Amino acid sequence: MIESLDNKDHNTQNLELASFASRIKAFIIDDLLITFIIALIFWEQITKVGDEFASILMVLNSYVIPVMILKITYHTFFVWYYGATVGKYLAKIKVIDYNDFGKVTLVNSLVRSIGRILSEMFFYIGFIYAYFNDGRQTFQDKIGKTLVVNA
Repeated sequence: MIESLDNKDHNTQNLELASFASRIKAFIIDDLLITFIIALIFWEQITKVGDEFASILMVLNSYVIPVMILKITYHTFFVWYYGATVGKYLAKIKVIDYNDFGKVTLVNSLVRSIGRILSEMFFYIGFIYAYFNDGRQTFQDKIGKTLVVNA
């Protein structure tokens, strides 16, 4: 596997691919944050149902499209604007463009975010894909033309 990305440009000589551990850490932080936001947004509906765990599942099933839009918006905005979500920032990793090692475009960030949703929907197979390629690219990284590197 490629551990570092060397290029003649002085800005990219020290890029190093993010470890699987840091990516998993970022994933967990982001999912907990999104779950908390969803719980706040739908708190009234959740408390009406009763049992907390079952009610959260019922609300999520009732509001699949708004939840997906929230997740796509969160990941698209933060990756495009900051190069990292809150979880990636705390894990000290960032997302860069695959071709020029620069900032990710809004379109590529959106495509990557949609790919992430698809990866989640299909048993996280898109995430597992990262174990089988040199750039440690997940499905969403491939279609979004991105790499995840140490910040």
